[in-house]
Amino acid sequence: MTVDNALELPRHVGQDLFADAPTLSAALADRVAGMLRHAIGRRGRASLVVSGGRSPLPFLRALGQRKLDWSRVTVTLADERWLPPDHPDSNAGLVIANLLQGPAAEAHFVPLYGGENSPGDGLAACTARLDEIQRPFDVVVLGMGDDGHFASIFPGIPRLGELLSESGPALAATVPPAAPHARMTLALSAILDARRILLPISGAAKREVIEEAACGNEGLPIATLLRQRRAPLHVFFCPST
Repeated sequence: MTVDNALELPRHVGQDLFADAPTLSAALADRVAGMLRHAIGRRGRASLVVSGGRSPLPFLRALGQRKLDWSRVTVTLADERWLPPDHPDSNAGLVIANLLQGPAAEAHFVPLYGGENSPGDGLAACTARLDEIQRPFDVVVLGMGDDGHFASIFPGIPRLGELLSESGPALAATVPPAAPHARMTLALSAILDARRILLPISGAAKREVIEEAACGNEGLPIATLLRQRRAPLHVFFCPST
């Protein structure tokens, strides 16, 4: 079920609105599965980039139940805490446990974490792994924090302007402020190398943030994603968290 209270976003940004989070997660899973099926039908393979954290878990579980030829799908992450997959804070561990189960276990998973001491030490090897995935990515599913960050591109981090440049590096090591773990993140140039970007958000606080960014607050990294026109962006929103 949709709701009528549309977000104030740039006209080129699509949006769907839902009454509750379960309905949003199911609709997002249907949309992503349909895009993956289409890609497989057109090109024989499909690529999917997902975000970690706890918020996407209902969507990941729903997507893993959708019927498609998972053996032809390659999955990777938009960002990763530099931790082994058995650590409770690992994004890879969450994706494996919540998406890559049952039939979806046949998908090919490309991790960002490679076991090196730091993201900087692992940058070259991680770049090589990602270079093996067909581009553009068929679908990128991001999240947004209350501070307007996406992937691990946070306000105030070193080289922020470079990471938000469409001609910047594809991948970067970052240390978010007040975060316990260093991270590897896709930068904007890699995220925009996509046929479609989907951004699910929920709750009044995130509505306020994304509308503030849409009004031109460049201190919020998500403002750059909203402004760009290189990759189609579609927001899924529900008022409840």
